[in-house]
Order: sequence, then structure tokens, then C-alpha cells
Amino acid sequence: MRQHRIAAIGGDGIGPEVIAAGCRVLEAVAEAQGGFSFAFQTFDWGSAMYRSTGKMMPDDGLKQLEGFDAIFFGAVGAPDIPDHITLWELRLAICQGFDQYANVRPTRLLPGVRGPLREDLGKQIDWVIVRENSEGEYAGVGGRAHRGLPLEVAMDVAVFTRDGVARICRHACEIAMSRPRKHLTVVTKSNAQRHGMVMWDEVCAEVTAQYPALTVEKMLVDAMTARMVMKPGTVDTIVATNLHADILSDLASALAGSLGIGATGNIDPQRRRPSMFEPIHGSAFDITGKGIANPLGSFWTASMMLEHLGEAPAAQRLMRAVEAVTARGDVLTPDLGGTATTAQVTDAVIAALKGANI
Repeated sequence: MRQHRIAAIGGDGIGPEVIAAGCRVLEAVAEAQGGFSFAFQTFDWGSAMYRSTGKMMPDDGLKQLEGFDAIFFGAVGAPDIPDHITLWELRLAICQGFDQYANVRPTRLLPGVRGPLREDLGKQIDWVIVRENSEGEYAGVGGRAHRGLPLEVAMDVAVFTRDGVARICRHACEIAMSRPRKHLTVVTKSNAQRHGMVMWDEVCAEVTAQYPALTVEKMLVDAMTARMVMKPGTVDTIVATNLHADILSDLASALAGSLGIGATGNIDPQRRRPSMFEPIHGSAFDITGKGIANPLGSFWTASMMLEHLGEAPAAQRLMRAVEAVTARGDVLTPDLGGTATTAQVTDAVIAALKGANI
């Protein structure tokens, strides 16, 4: 029997709640599908550790994670700790340290879920956003000088490398080629950012030319936001920079009904080190500890992790179970208009996993 070793990092806020639910569901799908199992190891890294040690994770954190098959990550952020500390010293430390350069975020309207768009438009949502995850606007290059003085200056430098742009565009092309429509939109802002984004355009054009079966178009990021709202059916696979895709993917999840549904994989396509899978909803301080966090994002994320681990039938089985629960509509958390708890939704998905028709 295959065994997959998973590092479970709940992190902050509702992260531990939804990761615990996700681990329960992963064990259930392994039992229902058969042929493989999971070995979870929990790491209590995050803001609580920072308050007691001054660090979000140990100095040898990456070394501790190296031997795992994947990382299951909850959320990061706390109201009493600056966001740049919580993000850069845990989540980004792992993403960049392991060169997980492809952030992949699927979005579609699940059965029974109503988003803010008209029903006919909402049903057209079926997207994959591929986000460059290692450089661009979040490269961390820049600094501040003359702090507190009238001439204080702060700079963040968006860093684009030819190799970095080429590899994310290539990964997006491969994803687009695997989808029925074979359609890729390259998002840019080269009309205003005339150096890095112009190179982005040029390198993406070179890479996409190697995929003649793809339909490829280029669109400015501001126009893309309007298109996702007004004409969602014209969008399929999107590739964008670290910042642009970060914003577009949150818009995508909101249009699909709730940020609590969104799923993400931080992928190293070369599989040199473990990839990290996380729901995109964030820490959600306002509902932490209330037992009503939506676990569906962690379940969709778990399905992505199963796919990455080579367990495609189990991944599909899990998504069918999620869809069966949302289609019924009687066990949904408050963000989706229901009254169910995290545990009740988890139990419902596990029950669906065991159903003969899943």
C-alpha cells in the first residue's frame, strides 16, 4: 500500500480548524478508495510560536519539511502581528525556499452554490488562474531609508527574470493544453509598466508560440477584471504575475460564491521539493473558534494534493463528494447561506465519500 507523508501546518485563525477537517476527509477518501494511506505530522508553526519565540517557524523549518510528499497549509496572519512578518516568515519562506514557483488556483461555481453574478453568468465560470509565485512584485527587493524624516523613501522593486517568466508561462500552457478549450489569456500591464511587463509580454509570446494548438490572447489586468464579471464564459486559463494573479484569484473566488471555497496549490513542477497546498480564505479572525469556518476550500485543496500525489481517481471522488453535498444545499456554512458547522459539513462530505454513487 502506498503511503503519503503529509506535513500539516494549520497556522493561524481558522487554519487549524479547516486543516484538521481536511485531514479527516483525506483519511476517509483513502479508506474509501483503497490502495494508499496517509501519515500526517502536525507542525504548530505560526503566530503563537512568534509570540513565544520571535519566529514564525524554526530556523531549520525547511529542512524539517524536505522529506514530506506534500505540505497541507491552513492560513497565516494575526491582528496583533504585522502582516509582512507573518507572511514573509512562514508562507513565503516556504514557497520561496522550496521554489514553489507555480501557484495554481481553479475556480468554478459548485452545484447548488449561488454567486453574486446572474445565474446564467455564474454557470459559465470554469477557470484556472496560474500565478507566478517566486518573483515579480513580491520578490522582496527594495527598502526604506531616512525613516521618520520628511524625506523618507520606501521602494518595492518588481523583479522579472527571463527564466522566471518563461517557466510560469510554460506551466500555464501545459495546464491550458490539458483542458478542453485549450485557451490561454496572458494578463499584463505593459501599457504602464514599460520594462518588466514588456519583457513579460515578450517572453510569454516566445513560449506560447511553441504551443500552436493553443488559442492565446493578451489582456490588460484592469480589463481582465471587467471581463471576468461581464463575460466569464470567454475565460479559461489565465497566467499572470504574482500581484495581478493574487488579486484576480480572490475576485474569482468571490464570483464563485465565497472565499471559503477557494483552493490553491503552490507547486514545484520539477518535484525537487514538496509542494504546498492551501485554501485561499486567510485567517478569518472574525469567526476563529466559532466552529463555522467553511472547510470546502480545504477539501478542494486536498483534491488538488491528491492529484499531485498521483491519486487522480481519489481526487475526482473527493470532488464528486463535495459537489454532492453542495448540490443538496442542506449542509452549508453561513458564508454560503446555511447554518451548518465545520464539523457537520465535514461529516456530510465523508458520508458522501462512502456512498455507492460517488
